[in-house]
Amino acid sequence: MNAQDVIKDQVTKNRVVLYMKGSPDFPQCGFSANVVGILRECGVDDLFTVNVLENPDIRQGIKQFANWPTIPQLYVNGEFVGGSDILTEMYQSGELKKLLQK
Repeated sequence: MNAQDVIKDQVTKNRVVLYMKGSPDFPQCGFSANVVGILRECGVDDLFTVNVLENPDIRQGIKQFANWPTIPQLYVNGEFVGGSDILTEMYQSGELKKLLQK
C-alpha cells in the first residue's frame, strides 16, 4: 500500500482523524497542541491520531491527499475539515462541535 492508500484507509475507518506533529499527550508543535485542545474541549473521545514526524511518506502524502500544505489536518467522517486556523474559527463559532456530534 502506498501512502495515499494508507491515508484513505485511516480516514474512512476512523470517525475523527488528526494528522499532527507528535501525539496528543506530547504535541511537537503549537498548532497540533491547539487542535488537540479544541477537540478535547468538544468532547471527542474517539480521536485517531497519526504522528507525521514518524513517517515521511505520510507527512508528504497527507499534503497531497487534501491538497492542503500544512499540518495538522483534521478529518471527520472521511471528509477533510481543515487545519489549526480553520478549526479555531469553527470552534469559536460552535460549528465544529455540531460537526463532531453528527
